[in-house]
Amino acid sequence: MGEAPEIQLQVPSEDEKLNEDSVEQQTNGNQSTTITQQRTYKWWLLMTIYTFFLLSGQSVATLLGRLYYDKGGNSKWLATIVQVVGFPILIPLYYLPSYKSSHTSNITTNPPSLLVLSGMYFGLGLLLAAGCLLYSVGLLYLPVSTYSLICASQLAFNALFSFFFNSQKFTPFIINSLVLLTISSTLLVFQNDSSGSTPVPRAKYVIGFVCTVVASAGYGLMLSLTQLCFQKILKKQTFKAVLDMIIYQSSAATLMISVGLFASGEWKSLGEEMEGFKLGKLAYVNVLVWIAVGWQVFSIGAVGLIFEASSLFSNVISTLGLPIVPVFAMVFFHDPMTGVKVISMLLAIWGFVSYVYQHYLDDRNSDTGKL
Repeated sequence: MGEAPEIQLQVPSEDEKLNEDSVEQQTNGNQSTTITQQRTYKWWLLMTIYTFFLLSGQSVATLLGRLYYDKGGNSKWLATIVQVVGFPILIPLYYLPSYKSSHTSNITTNPPSLLVLSGMYFGLGLLLAAGCLLYSVGLLYLPVSTYSLICASQLAFNALFSFFFNSQKFTPFIINSLVLLTISSTLLVFQNDSSGSTPVPRAKYVIGFVCTVVASAGYGLMLSLTQLCFQKILKKQTFKAVLDMIIYQSSAATLMISVGLFASGEWKSLGEEMEGFKLGKLAYVNVLVWIAVGWQVFSIGAVGLIFEASSLFSNVISTLGLPIVPVFAMVFFHDPMTGVKVISMLLAIWGFVSYVYQHYLDDRNSDTGKL
């Protein structure tokens, strides 16, 4: 009989096991890095889209708002309600397949109660309505270039509120940014653009200035509270949460502003106002419609940036529109570009760059820490 074949069992040594574990860890690490890079690219794509929406919507809506006043419009409540009433155009976004799938994969285990949600949307809607009314008064009495530069002060207010509500850290670059933006806005109180397209008395200029500053403070507070609501109440990582925030908040604001419109009696003169509009009835309707569309596009961008980054970052991106609006205002509305405005604009841009550089340092340090 032949010898039975010898069966050899190979038991891996400790060194071989360590090598296999290291290879597996390296493979998992490479896969994790690839996923992180994909998420980073997607994040930057979303940030770019939201930034474009914010800047384009803000610039178009602001310029058309000034056009409404310049060509015969005089209703502060109508100019206010068009800033929020356009929210129904966002409802079809609920039915996009990608947003529905992301919603089903991010359902919170303990959703907030209806009472909490109602109080949240009502409170934010109240802030939004008050801010829009004050902004309307400011735009009525101020040249659009001056108005847009004063709005930069909302960044300083937002940073202050973010420090208390969102644990925002103040670095030297952020402090530098806030000081520059504050000085940029303060400079404008020392001049009166009486040579603009719509000359106003000094008293009304001061009223417009104060209303715009107070509105900027309210807007900064609203952004910080919005971020706090996303973190503490909603706790949803979906675009549907962004849509809910815009639509329900705008619905509450629209209801409040509608009450003001009818209680003030301004609705009675809207027919005469449309008849006397210098560009015609059709242009009157188109201006109001596109103001509404512009502000809703802005809302998507602003809330989207809060959702993806922070309320302060959303506000900083909003200041990027500063060079846009004054230049177009000078071309289309013949607003004078005085030396004070130029200095104010340069300071605002400097403050914006200072904050963006800090964000770049944070991003780089975060990437270094992952290596």
